[in-house]
Amino acid sequence: MEYYQRIGGMNMSVKLIENAVGRMVPTEINGQKEIPYMGVGKFIPKKRKYNSYISTNAEFPADGNKKVKNLKEALQKAGLANGMRISTHHHFRDGDLLANMVFDIAHEMGVKDLIWFPSASFPCHEHLIPYLEDGTISRIEGSMNGPLGKYCSEGKMKGVAVLRSHGGRYQAIQDGEVHIDIAIIGAACADPFGNANGLNGKSASGLLGFALADSQFADKVIVATDNMVAFPCVPWQIQGNYVDFTVEMDQIGIPEKIVSGTTQITKSPDRLLIAELTARFCEEAGIIKDGFSFQAGAGGTSLAIGEFFCRIMKEKGIKARFARGGSNKYLVQMLEEGLVEYILDGQTFDLEGVRSMRENSNHVWTSPFTSYNYHSKGNFAGMVDVAILGATEVDVNFNANVVTHSDGYLLHGIGGWQNCLFSKTVILPIPLFRNRIPVVREEVTTICGPGELIDVIITERGIAINPLRKDLLKKLKESNLPIKSIHELKKEAEEICGIMEKCVLSDEIVAAIKWVDGTVIDVVRKVL
Repeated sequence: MEYYQRIGGMNMSVKLIENAVGRMVPTEINGQKEIPYMGVGKFIPKKRKYNSYISTNAEFPADGNKKVKNLKEALQKAGLANGMRISTHHHFRDGDLLANMVFDIAHEMGVKDLIWFPSASFPCHEHLIPYLEDGTISRIEGSMNGPLGKYCSEGKMKGVAVLRSHGGRYQAIQDGEVHIDIAIIGAACADPFGNANGLNGKSASGLLGFALADSQFADKVIVATDNMVAFPCVPWQIQGNYVDFTVEMDQIGIPEKIVSGTTQITKSPDRLLIAELTARFCEEAGIIKDGFSFQAGAGGTSLAIGEFFCRIMKEKGIKARFARGGSNKYLVQMLEEGLVEYILDGQTFDLEGVRSMRENSNHVWTSPFTSYNYHSKGNFAGMVDVAILGATEVDVNFNANVVTHSDGYLLHGIGGWQNCLFSKTVILPIPLFRNRIPVVREEVTTICGPGELIDVIITERGIAINPLRKDLLKKLKESNLPIKSIHELKKEAEEICGIMEKCVLSDEIVAAIKWVDGTVIDVVRKVL
């Protein structure tokens, strides 16, 4: 099936075709040809990776000092001009100051139609909405959170937003789908040559892995720090050989605001029940065993699951080989108590995570390349025994949504969620309904992950196992756990909340959701 349609901000008709999950997606976005989602593992690229221009030492100071007087001069020397793609990273999360400063300077310089390519955005970036309105920024190609997502959902952005997972972002850069003109990397510590880390200094945020691809492939790279030290900055997470200019500033971020999620264990009886059921499921399914591995988030329910894991592991004398993070104080405590041998960390969710990463050699730095990049020779995701993830919606085919709500508003990013779906067992511990809106639905508003990769849905009123996981169904056949079908869960939600009408959206496409291989799995449409 195919048809033509105008899509957000483009004065042309674009062909839409049905992809492998039955969604109509465009074959062109923002003037660039796109490939519709073909199915898990079905798209096999046949080309070489992209790379940046060759540099020569003759163009750089022999003494290694690349320091310029301020950020504006660095942007000018990097050649900031209309239409460029500017990248930043989100290690400071809601405490990011640097991205806002970059576009303040661009606005002051009168530069227009910039494409912002963040690894994620946060509510603090509401500051940038006036620049979207006046044309300083034309569109955002990155996960959006809160006010920016709402702005995009209402069709106010000039171009079409493109959302990728953390691994998908690295894939897009290395494959040449995305060309970065200028990358700006905020580092808690750096030397004038450009070696940098996020571990030391007043703005310590932990890891700088989300900026790795930007440093490797951007035309120009700027490292900004509020803690410039004499060469060498050790350890270095970003290598100075990739860096064009360094800048010392008064403050680049607010480390207290790197905190993600609640970072406190939930006190909600329903959420605690979900956490307990999840831990019991993992125990009875034989997942929690000596040498197993796991990944969970930093929300209140996920933290509670971690605590239940701790109890089981202590009772049985079990030690995990590794935990994939986002690290937080609870995961750090497990490491320091010897319950976990290694944390393979992708980002730090609190300051205890930063401390541990700085002090403990078993708290290992990773990056989207090592952890999640699908166009590589394997990554860590498939080695994880169980990944515990969230979702805004799931449907009767186990497809799941993490970016939009049932009203169609785009309010969340993808993060590493899609990449974690390749773990050996994927569990979504979610409430059956939120604010009297069913979470288990006939069809999700936006498909971010295909149901074939999602194994178990755990709610406070029952557990649904994907029929594809016959092994789990067999193991849990005699269990006392409340095993139900996904259709039974949906029916129960509707009996409590009523049958929700599907939201009515415009035909106009405001954002595209990429799958981990760079194909288009779904789109987000303008909210009426």
